[in-house]
Amino acid sequence: MPLCLGLMLNACVTTTTGGFNTVASDAQAIEDYINLAAGYFDAGNMAGARRNVNNALRLDSRNSAAYTVLAMVFQREGDLEIAAENFRRAINYDSGNSRARNNYAALLFSLQDYREAYAQLEQVVTDTAYEGRATAFENLGRSALMIDKKKEAAVAFQRALQLNSNLYLSSLELARILYDEGSLQAARMAFNQYLTTVGFYKLPHSPKALLAGIQIESEFQNQKMVKDFSLLLTTLYQDSPEYQAYQAMQNDSPN
Repeated sequence: MPLCLGLMLNACVTTTTGGFNTVASDAQAIEDYINLAAGYFDAGNMAGARRNVNNALRLDSRNSAAYTVLAMVFQREGDLEIAAENFRRAINYDSGNSRARNNYAALLFSLQDYREAYAQLEQVVTDTAYEGRATAFENLGRSALMIDKKKEAAVAFQRALQLNSNLYLSSLELARILYDEGSLQAARMAFNQYLTTVGFYKLPHSPKALLAGIQIESEFQNQKMVKDFSLLLTTLYQDSPEYQAYQAMQNDSPN
């Protein structure tokens, strides 16, 4: 999702004359600079983004939104530690900046700091006004899985799907959790929701999804789907851990 939709890169910075409304004009200038920075970021112009962020910070050195964009610039450029530092600064200056906290969590997840990512996302999902709340719940579930919190992960995936039923990763992961718990009918329902979404968007199946389909549909003796999923897994993903698990299933099955 673009950081700033509909942004006009030629927007003018508001100025005042005669010395009146200085605070109001500074606030408008800061907003304009941040919007410009966001637009340059979306356009892939990191130099333009950085220049406008710095202009905003010269007017307000504690502006959380400016540090959020700056952190994203550093992240795009590969300076991940500096990006993390600026995300933390953005959050410190405004603890309610859910965009900064969510993006910081995504960075932490990429750095395999799953516990801290989970902690940050726990706070993001409490913000009912945050437009990315559904995805934040999904990422909370993903982080929970990485720290062996399956129960919490299932709840997070369910909440994600309540907010956006098209989050196919949530439906797939929920199906896998339910299957592991032995809740086979519920697992099949979640997996069918996954199939509906990926079918609509014409998305390819991952090896994880194919193995889940084989496992779940085997429980319902749906041999056609099991055969179809097995063929795809064997043809496309023989180097995957899921294929190895499938082979083990075959070896363990009665003749």
